[in-house]
Amino acid sequence: MAPIKTLKKPTVGRRSKRGAVWKFTLDLTHPVEDGILDSSNFETFLKERIKVNGKTGNLGNVVQVGRLKNKINVTSEKQFSKRYLKYLTKKYLKKNNLRDWLRVVASDKETYELRYFQISQEDEESEADE
Repeated sequence: MAPIKTLKKPTVGRRSKRGAVWKFTLDLTHPVEDGILDSSNFETFLKERIKVNGKTGNLGNVVQVGRLKNKINVTSEKQFSKRYLKYLTKKYLKKNNLRDWLRVVASDKETYELRYFQISQEDEESEADE
């Protein structure tokens, strides 16, 4: 009788992704040009608040936060959630009382953009007439 070959089961669990890098961009162009947001202040906020291994202020060489004019780039060697970046951005806007005017919109797979809420003029005029 011929020997029976056993099939290898695919390993389930962590895969080693060496060299995998997560890059995200926050586009702050409109609010910075209008002067209601300070990009350097926002950059320091992110550096202080981003958690690595459950600790804030522990960026080390794992996460880099950089600023180019009106864009903030976040690069991570460890898995990093884009949603976490949105959470921190909304937290910053709330802290500076800008949450009523600005919203965070995904303009790209790796990019968030701060946009103004669209307030229609017709609604304001109809309220003034009443």
